[in-house]
Amino acid sequence: MAPAKFASRVSPQGTYAYETRYDKGVARDVVLIDSKQSQLNRVEEALSAAIVDGHETLVRVPRMVVSYESAEYTDLDLPHRAFDGHFRAGFIDGKPATQNDSYRRIRDANPGNALALLENSPASLVFGAWDSSRAARQGRWRSILVGEIIGFCEAPSGLPELKGGARVDPHGMQVQLTGAALKALAERQREELSKKTFDKVVKAAKGEKLVSASAVGLGGIPPSLETLAGVACESITRSHVLSFAALRQIRFGKGPEGDSACRALLAALALAGLARSDAELVLRANCDLVEAGPTRVVQHERAGQSREFASLSVEDADALLAAALDHAERTAEVVWDGVTLRFEGDPAIGAGAVDDESNGE
Repeated sequence: MAPAKFASRVSPQGTYAYETRYDKGVARDVVLIDSKQSQLNRVEEALSAAIVDGHETLVRVPRMVVSYESAEYTDLDLPHRAFDGHFRAGFIDGKPATQNDSYRRIRDANPGNALALLENSPASLVFGAWDSSRAARQGRWRSILVGEIIGFCEAPSGLPELKGGARVDPHGMQVQLTGAALKALAERQREELSKKTFDKVVKAAKGEKLVSASAVGLGGIPPSLETLAGVACESITRSHVLSFAALRQIRFGKGPEGDSACRALLAALALAGLARSDAELVLRANCDLVEAGPTRVVQHERAGQSREFASLSVEDADALLAAALDHAERTAEVVWDGVTLRFEGDPAIGAGAVDDESNGE
């Protein structure tokens, strides 16, 4: 199977992340199949999908939206959530977002009173956010939900093994065009090609000299060892932690009972997303998992005590979220009514996006 792949200084193919974990008191090698960041992104994607589908409770989750000419993103999509650069560089009602009072209240929220975040971007409180580029009063919110997937295996002593890949073109393993013909082809597809590909083709296309058209997807590719081969795991463990201790550090200016209701609402939102995310086991190509048994849910208490509960279905989690929202509305006058702030994206940013490099897992 294919674990998460990371860039490497020693291998152009990248590498896998190997770590050491204890299993029943014995130190074991493990490979990171899905990182904390990736697992949280999957929970966010599950919530976003339910919102798009019009789920009656989740459509009420507050969120911030930035719009460009051809795309729209929410704080569930953007990596820095409420503090993302797309929001900060955007405009509200024609004025810079940084001059908007509602947006400034969100950025000025602190653990002593996080109500502005709760009512505009609860995703930032659940999944974590850092206002890292701000000169002062940076918001630093740890995620209350964390998780990962690891596989127990033997770490390689050298570079990871590679596997072969190939492409067959039924028209011919090589397609050669004159430089002029290749350049004309690239010009016709200019709006569809990445800048990197277009520049590469134009540079290679010279006069009547025959040039390979492989850069524009024509012709075959002979087998070669160019990709990571994957990893064989003895067993795989998926785990998540929802920290009540982290939740207790946040207040909302609603008094003890009201603040407790707000924390319960955030916990319920995390569980609603987690139930949806855990219902799917498709991670990436060549990494489709199969559950070996039912999910275990354990609450760790003081003095080494713990309690075990049945796992929540999506329907159970939804019912819990609806009840938590109703309680927070009555007890703390919390307002959840969908999109709270709309930003117009900076046109220069909208036009400046390129996708030549493939980042992430």
